This record gives sequence, structure tokens and C-alpha cells, in this order.
Amino acid sequence: MSTTDENRVRVGVLSLHNSKETKAILNAVDDLGHVSEWLRAENTAISIEDGEVTIEPEVDIVANRLLLSNTEEPAEGLGLATTFNRLRPMLNQPGAVLTAIHKFATAVTLADWNIRVPDALLALSNDGLNRNRGRFGDVGVYKTAIGTHGGGTWKVDLTEPVNPKVGNRQAFLQKLIELDDERHSDLRVYVVGEEIIGAMRRFAPEGDWRTNVALGGAVEDMTGELPTEAAETALYAAEVLGLDYAGVDLVKGKDGWFVLEVNPTAGFKGLYKATGRSPAPYIAKMAIERVGGTVDEERVRELSATLDDSTPASMPRIDPMEQEEAPLIGYIEEVVVSGTSGSTGALAKSDTGATRTSIDTSLAAEIGAGPIKSMTRVKSGSVKSGKARPVVDLVIGIGGRQHTVTASVEDRSHMDYPLLLGRDILQHYRVDVRRRADGDAPSSDDEEALEE
Repeated sequence: MSTTDENRVRVGVLSLHNSKETKAILNAVDDLGHVSEWLRAENTAISIEDGEVTIEPEVDIVANRLLLSNTEEPAEGLGLATTFNRLRPMLNQPGAVLTAIHKFATAVTLADWNIRVPDALLALSNDGLNRNRGRFGDVGVYKTAIGTHGGGTWKVDLTEPVNPKVGNRQAFLQKLIELDDERHSDLRVYVVGEEIIGAMRRFAPEGDWRTNVALGGAVEDMTGELPTEAAETALYAAEVLGLDYAGVDLVKGKDGWFVLEVNPTAGFKGLYKATGRSPAPYIAKMAIERVGGTVDEERVRELSATLDDSTPASMPRIDPMEQEEAPLIGYIEEVVVSGTSGSTGALAKSDTGATRTSIDTSLAAEIGAGPIKSMTRVKSGSVKSGKARPVVDLVIGIGGRQHTVTASVEDRSHMDYPLLLGRDILQHYRVDVRRRADGDAPSSDDEEALEE
């Protein structure tokens, strides 16, 4: 079925990043015979002139793919999405996304609509949180209200107190849903409109209990074996939150299926690996039809069998001279490091040769950067095969920016600095080796130059 120029819908995908999902949606729009526009910093503007508002590039509808959970200022992104939503129809409207990215707001909304969620407690004071933590037993789940890819989620010993905030983000306690399986798993159901595109069981990697694919979790196709109650719960949860597309995470407890989270920008990679189905053409179809366009249903099904994340035709030209420079960070930098029981200031050394950030054992214990999630092998100049180190989640603040990372723990008492910043953080900065927060002159011998 051909689409004439006058019947083509111009679908804008609002996405300031380069994710596979964004590219796949843009390519699907083009493959369905319509026009995609990638709304990015390089090509997007909104103008008010003589009372008339115009958008550049011009679009008929916007699919919201802003990643807000892992940004320092999610309100900025929500404001941008709201601006577009005032002018054009939008899939995954800002209000719905705001609720979904805040895990406790999600839980409150779902519970109010009689959807099962684990018991949880958010208290703004330290006393309020810890006075009532005993209701969750000796072990519970501790989460930052806004987090992503498993970051900001801890399984904690509740015989010890926890903080109501991690860094500058609110945190809360949640009941741990006990499973019969030895290996922890949950269910991810991807919903577009009133249709379930695919479902997968996600298994936690060895030594961990979090099932996120981004953390290395394994996946298994459950689309054809999805229990009716789980399917209905996933569809209802997305509807209650007002999301046009979402990944709904569920776990089965003694009383039935519980919704853990609802992700408005859930990734496709794990789902496609497990099911061989991509949600991208279904999202494109929804956008096109929402504003009166038409698509070939058979072509949508054909496209869903591939995950086309090649560079789309609508990728705007990026002038290297116009790219925003990354902030500057020193060779030795003052940071604030936070865990489940507190925050403290510390000096950290920047090491672009290290893949992962590492923290001293004593400092990790002081802030509650645990318990240990898994073991990782870290290469060292003295041990070619690498040595095993425990890894933990922690939050590091640098100049007002917050980074949730999984850091390795080691005894650094014989070293000058309790923290080493690896590329997991340094990728967001430029490093000036002459700049030192401790005021010392650069040293010619680097105690960890060979460590990675």
C-alpha cells in the first residue's frame, strides 16, 4: 500500500540521546511510508513571533523518548516535553511519564487502582523512615525514587538504619517479595496501546538479585506462555498510568502478581533477544494512526521481526564545533559519595585507564555502600589474570551532578585517595591532569597507573 505525499504523517521522536530504541522507531516510521524527524539539540527550535508559535522541524505528532531517570535535572526534560505537548499530540505525555519515573508515585497510583504492589514506605525524615522499618522484616529493598538500569536499588539489612535520601534523591523502603526459585527472576511485559508486543522472564546474573538486562541478566521468551493474570495486570497498569507504551515489570508472590515498576522508556534489546519481536514498528504505527494516518498491518508485523537500529535518514548533521563541551574535572577532585546510611565528602583520583570506579572498604562501610551485589574481576599490572573484587552500588556527586555507579570495593588504606573515578564516570567529563583539589603538585609516579 503506497502513501501519497499529502497523506504522509510527520512523526517527531523527541530524544536527545543515541539509543537503539530511538533509531528503531525512526526507521520504522520511514519503512511504513511516512516521514520521521529526530528532535535533537542540533535541529530543534520552537519560536513565538507575533503571537504565532512554530516548531522546527515541523511535525504532526511527537513520540516522547526522553530519558529522564538518569539525568541530573529531570524537570528540564519534563518542561521540554510539556512544551511540545502543548503544541502537538504526544505519545507518553509528560504527566504520565513523571508518575512513571518516580517509583513511589507509580506504586501509590497503582495501589489506588487496586493493582498489587509490594508494601512500601516513603518518609521525609530519618526518624520517620527508621522508626517504621521493622515492618519489612530483617531484609528489605531500598530504592531511590528515581533511578534506572538497576542503579539506586539495594537489598539491605534492616537491622541497621537507612537514610531517607541518597545524595539528593529521595529514597524509600519496599518489602522484598520472596520467590520459590533459587535464581531470582521477574517478568517484563512490553505494552503498546492495548496490545502486548512481547514478554520475557529476566534472570539475575550470578551473585546478584537484580534482573536488569543492562546489568547482565539473562532472558527467556514468555510471550506464548504469559499467564492471563500477568497479562491483564500489565495492560491495566499501563492504562492506569496513562502510558501509550511501557515496559511493565512484575513478580509473582504468594497472593498473585505484583507490579514492581513501569518504565516509560524501557529498552528493546533484551526483549528482542528473548522474543524476536521489536516494539518499534508498533509505536510508529500508533503515532501515525493517532493523527489520522494509515499503515499496512502486515508490514508492521514484518518489521517487528527485526530491530533496525541503523543510522536513520532523519539523523541531523552534527557540527563538531557546535557540540557542547563536557564539564572539566580535575586529576584530584572533591566529591560527595552516598550510600544507604549516609553521605560524606572525599577526595577522588581520576583514572581514565580504569573501566570501573572503585572505593575503599572503610569508606564503603561508612556510607552503607552495600551489601555486596556480585564479584568482578579487575585487571592489575601485577596480576595479569585479574583479581576478584566485590562490587556495590553508590552515588557520587561532582559539582552538583549525580552519578549512580556500580563500584568495586578494595582496601585502599595504603593509597592516598579512598576513591578512584573510572571511565563509568569520567566519560561525562574532560580531565585536566594539572588541576588538583588537594593542592599538591602532580606526581611522576602513579600508584595505580597500571590498574584497570
